[in-house]
Amino acid sequence: MLNGSGIKIFTGTSHPELAEIIARRLGLPIGKAEVTKSGIGETGVRIVESVREDDVYIINTGCGQINTALMELCIMIHACKIASAKRITAVIPLFPYARQDKKDKSRAPITAKLVANMIQKAGCDHVITMDLHASQIQGFFDVPLFAEPSVLNYIRTTFDISNVIIVSPDAGGAKRATSMADRLGVDFALFHKERKKANEVSRMVLVGHVRGKTAILVDDMADTCGTLCLAAHHLAEAGVDKVYAIVTHGILSGNALTEVMGSALEKLIVTNTLPQRDNQAKCSKIEVIDIGAVLGEVIRRSHYGESVSKLFHEVPY
Repeated sequence: MLNGSGIKIFTGTSHPELAEIIARRLGLPIGKAEVTKSGIGETGVRIVESVREDDVYIINTGCGQINTALMELCIMIHACKIASAKRITAVIPLFPYARQDKKDKSRAPITAKLVANMIQKAGCDHVITMDLHASQIQGFFDVPLFAEPSVLNYIRTTFDISNVIIVSPDAGGAKRATSMADRLGVDFALFHKERKKANEVSRMVLVGHVRGKTAILVDDMADTCGTLCLAAHHLAEAGVDKVYAIVTHGILSGNALTEVMGSALEKLIVTNTLPQRDNQAKCSKIEVIDIGAVLGEVIRRSHYGESVSKLFHEVPY
């Protein structure tokens, strides 16, 4: 818990619930800021209280009207910068445009880098984010966090570890899945996935022995959930006892909730990097892991100049 001296926490409109959880963890109030939108859609921001020489943390995540959330963040950073804040840190649990991280065709932009530049030019000194979609984006940021410790803690306290197998829904997530399997001391399997076009899987081949196991699919994000639901179907056909999925960012767009309800998944476990209350009300299979304590502890350690690396392996209490 902080004594409140020299530190201020502000939130945009994308995920105020998470900001409240973080503020409670730190024992601080949310800073007073007015965020408005004009008739033509322009975002307006006014920081109501003084931030002069303060260590400022602005919490906004990439969800809902994502371009609005990004502009809110940049304008709030700029407002604090010209109000003489000592240091400004953007806390962005889900980084906007993280999937546009490379040139995959001629004349394609690297939008993730553009967004990182925008945030930096607005006056941001540090960025705290979680489970970036691609490892190369980590070079853009100061504190790229991982949800792995929270997920491992959930698995250890929820499942019979002796019968668990960790499964990656694609080859790209193999490193994440093998790391978790090694730390849990369990087996690992993966799917080889072929796509004809984005968000549409044409063929999946399971590599590994899963019969009689409790399979846990792990990934960084669930958007349309097509891949997860198809993987769950193949796992059920391969003879697993039960199938669960754990992802960091539950985007759950389009018909995702309907797909999950009709799938072989027992549960889809997501973190609260994005608001999930409405999704839980619509889909009984959604369960949420709270990562507010982790983000709150990162802010505390960052403010006092303590090491953050411990949080890559342990869950704060």
